[in-house]
Amino acid sequence: MDKDTRKEGLRVEDLESADLDELVGSIEETIRKEEREIYTERTLAEAYNPKNVGELENPDGTARVTGPCSDTVQIHLQVENGRIADSKFITDGCGASTACGSVVTELVKGKTVEEAFTVGDREVLSVLGGLPEENIHCALLATNTLRAALEDYKNKKEGE
Repeated sequence: MDKDTRKEGLRVEDLESADLDELVGSIEETIRKEEREIYTERTLAEAYNPKNVGELENPDGTARVTGPCSDTVQIHLQVENGRIADSKFITDGCGASTACGSVVTELVKGKTVEEAFTVGDREVLSVLGGLPEENIHCALLATNTLRAALEDYKNKKEGE
């Protein structure tokens, strides 16, 4: 069986390693091209290379919210002298949820708690250059989680 026949049959066990790498590369390029038709470059950059992923040890405020799409976002905040010194997030959601979590955690760093309460989904969408209609809720999920983490911080502070 020659190389062309193997490719047409698409039997993975018959493909040579180089052929498989070529096939995977081709599929990845097709996916990236389709993504660029749907999402902005900023959204793709934040989705593929998100900032502030993870959890903080002993956060001053934390929240975990699940949206209507079943994506969950968790945000941790570290507050020093009334300002957000650090913020981390994790999500089990799609690339848009990841991008929104990344942007929200960047937007609040250095802000006072009161200023952070004003960060809204429109600001996140503006930074990303917009999202498709079916992903707009991801920005709201991220900002709702932020507000819940800020409320958690305030409640803990009042309890001291």
